[in-house]
Amino acid sequence: MAIGIFRNHFNFKVTRTQRSILALVYMLFSATLAAQTVPENFKQLTDSLITTAPSSFTAIHKVMRAHRTDSLYMRFFRQRSKEIGYMAGESYALSELGRTYRNISNYSKAIALHQEALAIAKKADNLEFKISSLNYLGVVYRRTSSVRTAMDFNQQALELAEAVKNPSEGIKRSINVSLNSVGNLYLTLKQYDLAISYFERSIKLEAELNNILGLAINHQNIGKCQEELGALDQALENYSISLSYNQDINNTMGRVICKNSIAKVYIKKEKYQEALRLIKGTMPMAMQLGNSFLIARLYNNLGWAQMKMHQNEDAEQSLLEGYSVGEKHNLRDELAQTSHLLSELYEVKKDYQKALNFKTKAISLDQEILNEGTIRYVNEILFRYDYEKKGNEIAVLAKQNEIVNLKLRKNRTLLLIGALSLILLAGILYILYRQYQLSNEKKILTLEQTMLRSQMNPHFLFNSLNSIKLYIINNEKKNAVHYLNKFSKLVRKILEASSQREIPLAEELETVELYMNIENIRFSNEINFKINISEDIDVHTIKLPSLILQPFLENALWHGLSSKEGEKNITLDVTSGEDGFINIAITDDGVGRDKAEQIKESKVLKRKSIGIDITKERLANFSKDYQNSFHVEIIDIYNDSNLPAGTKILLHIPTI
Repeated sequence: MAIGIFRNHFNFKVTRTQRSILALVYMLFSATLAAQTVPENFKQLTDSLITTAPSSFTAIHKVMRAHRTDSLYMRFFRQRSKEIGYMAGESYALSELGRTYRNISNYSKAIALHQEALAIAKKADNLEFKISSLNYLGVVYRRTSSVRTAMDFNQQALELAEAVKNPSEGIKRSINVSLNSVGNLYLTLKQYDLAISYFERSIKLEAELNNILGLAINHQNIGKCQEELGALDQALENYSISLSYNQDINNTMGRVICKNSIAKVYIKKEKYQEALRLIKGTMPMAMQLGNSFLIARLYNNLGWAQMKMHQNEDAEQSLLEGYSVGEKHNLRDELAQTSHLLSELYEVKKDYQKALNFKTKAISLDQEILNEGTIRYVNEILFRYDYEKKGNEIAVLAKQNEIVNLKLRKNRTLLLIGALSLILLAGILYILYRQYQLSNEKKILTLEQTMLRSQMNPHFLFNSLNSIKLYIINNEKKNAVHYLNKFSKLVRKILEASSQREIPLAEELETVELYMNIENIRFSNEINFKINISEDIDVHTIKLPSLILQPFLENALWHGLSSKEGEKNITLDVTSGEDGFINIAITDDGVGRDKAEQIKESKVLKRKSIGIDITKERLANFSKDYQNSFHVEIIDIYNDSNLPAGTKILLHIPTI
């Protein structure tokens, strides 16, 4: 309506960005005209609340809940509370003002207000408001992808809240906010299983409190994790549950978030028309809210759907709108996603310079948001918290045990001796068990780290980048962009897979195919690599340890084929084995093991391969969870003249 007034009066065309700005200005202007002064009934409500002066967040919230999104009312409540010296009321008003600014993406203003609310809560020594202010700060910093800072605030809030023996309803709600926030941080770090565990903990507590909004938020977040894990039907189910909850409480922002997420799943399921209808129907609600976080995400999905439907000009306009919103409000996560999509779009449009620029920007943002240092920092904080929490619990248990022992001592000395003996024995057994468990965990961690180093060895990285650099020097832009995309995708897949104990066979095959494509550059594209999969094999359901096939392929390349002249072939065959096994065969037509060993001995610099030994150890650990055990066969291949004609590696991997 507001946009129509401006357009009809001045007779000019407005862009989408201009429409959203005009809508926001119109709403603010209308609100100012409608409420030049605070109504008398709200003044009376405020005075009544200040007179009773409740100190809990929940008590104040029950009175102010209907007015908390009105910045004029909250400023009045803050000022009146400040005049009277009612610190709990002042802290509440500042928190809700900060929340309002957060929802219209004015993050710097929101942070300043939440910090002021925290300072007042500390001055009043009000634990409930300290916890809520810390949580609010964590949410704002998470919106700007400042993972470390967000984790600091949410973890402080969780520690304070869980230290209370008999928490109030407000503190229980704060625990849920903290759990949800930590889960979201794990989601940002792509550690989806950990994120789901936090969201499920929060759902149980929200159900106890009958908090419909909290249930909606957690189901939405679980759906997002499932979507990232590829479980699209499960994700749709959780998104639909969340949407139903948001409709029950008439939460516009929640409806926008859910519908946008459902549209994204539709795109992944190739239901592009349904996705477009849903996004276009949702965009006006997001514009009315003025939330740039949601607007940027909607533009991203709109552009993605248009790109999939080959509406490239519309897609470019939508994605650039989303990029502009993300850049204006420093939404790094959205900027990274938009940059990836723009890179793909410009590659389709054969504008390779722009494609390369946006791909470089996307990779830089991904590394900035999700880097090893951040993950390690977050995990260290959580480990330290869990360790201290368990230490406190053990201390409490020790005191209780001491009281029990004193009572027993009054009765029978023999019973005391027996009890102490049992406790000592149990402690020794527990320590021995924990040492054994920690030893195994350390061994697995060492194997995973060594495996990652072997996958990402400097020689491979250096040679791959040199090959891409050669394309650039020779002005072969298309090849340079093509292989740079493959190289970045391979590196990302190796890093993602290294954090998972098991992955689907489909992902493993995709990773090794990327690896072979990159290595083939260095062999001047002389290698013929083929993957054959039996029809009775479902590569999406079969699980195996991540990154186990690459060492065998590397061995075949450098020991079997590197010294061979002429045609070079490697095949990878996946077939069903005996009951409870699948067979993976890697066959090369190289010089054979004996000849390869002779060549290796004659070299001055010998290439030391440890990847296969590490892989065997990892397969051994993997097999412990199954009834059957893996085994590896190395078969020498001979031609009709009984001369070496290659090597076959046959892996028998258990599935039950």
